Amino acid sequence: MYNLLRPLLFRLEPERAHALTLNALRLAGYVPPARWLLSLLYYARPKPVKAFGLTFKNPVGLAAGYDKDGVAVRGLAALGFGHVEVGTVTPLAQEGSPKPRVFRLPEDEAVINRMGFPGKGAAYVERQLRAYRAREENSPAVRWLARRSTILGVNLGRNKSTPNEEAVLDYLALVQNFSPYADYLTINVSSPNTVGLRQLQGRAALEGLLFQIHAQRKLEEESLQKRLPVLVKLAPDLMDSELDDAIEVILHAMMDGIIVTNTTLAREGLRSGSRGESGGLSGAPLRVRSEAVLRQTVKRVNGKIPVVSAGGIMNPDDAKRRLDAGAALVQVYTGLIYRGPALVKEIVKSL
Repeated sequence: MYNLLRPLLFRLEPERAHALTLNALRLAGYVPPARWLLSLLYYARPKPVKAFGLTFKNPVGLAAGYDKDGVAVRGLAALGFGHVEVGTVTPLAQEGSPKPRVFRLPEDEAVINRMGFPGKGAAYVERQLRAYRAREENSPAVRWLARRSTILGVNLGRNKSTPNEEAVLDYLALVQNFSPYADYLTINVSSPNTVGLRQLQGRAALEGLLFQIHAQRKLEEESLQKRLPVLVKLAPDLMDSELDDAIEVILHAMMDGIIVTNTTLAREGLRSGSRGESGGLSGAPLRVRSEAVLRQTVKRVNGKIPVVSAGGIMNPDDAKRRLDAGAALVQVYTGLIYRGPALVKEIVKSL
């Protein structure tokens, strides 16, 4: 079906096409017959994975960036994902970068985006997730249809207007906001589209951030009487020594996992006419670099915490290579744009 829809979607401006599909999934999440149909079409046999103290029904997740405001979790859960990561969420609403800010590169099976964390802010997303959890709790039918075992993650970032020196305040507030609703949290310090954000991956800045987040997380766990895993998402553009430093800090700060990688600023080998656009590159051209970073991360972590692989996963073979290389889970996004939602089922079926 997606092979018929894709040419029509690709005639639309990328951000408009994204909004159209997101709204369709949002509506499907609220209409039981539509949700039932999606659940049947995209059902994949469970392939349980344990990571971060959680049990995932399968190792395939949706990367942050698709559902920034948490409006379509029900519909997305029906597509067979083992986990869905919403966000990136910032404390305050913000517009993000000026449009146009998303560019397809069909010749390269890639996307360049310079979104800049647009979103409605923490209060809005919190209301969405509170309603989602309440509906799960109050309706056994919804629990079954939504496949309650679909793990919910929330990706957290600082506002554009917040200087790095005060970034920890944004992250601490977000940990408080979303601890009651998230199964895990991700600290995003690796988007290339918020000025200065990637500087937080440096050893000193990362130590100052993560040790305070860990302390806040412990308070939330005690208050809520639940375990709250915290992951850190890193960039693919770090030098080997920088990556080693970041991993060492993550381990010492008692974080629960690492996601590698975010989008890249590299542009080698691209053919598309949009290759010169600024922003983060995702999709097939990221495959080799993301796999290399995964291998280095798995080696450096040495089994101490799980590693999640994202970036350039376009087909089942890509996913299997990441899992064989030591990733506990994989996340997809751009692959869905080019392959459609059946990609999740295809990956799970191949494992």
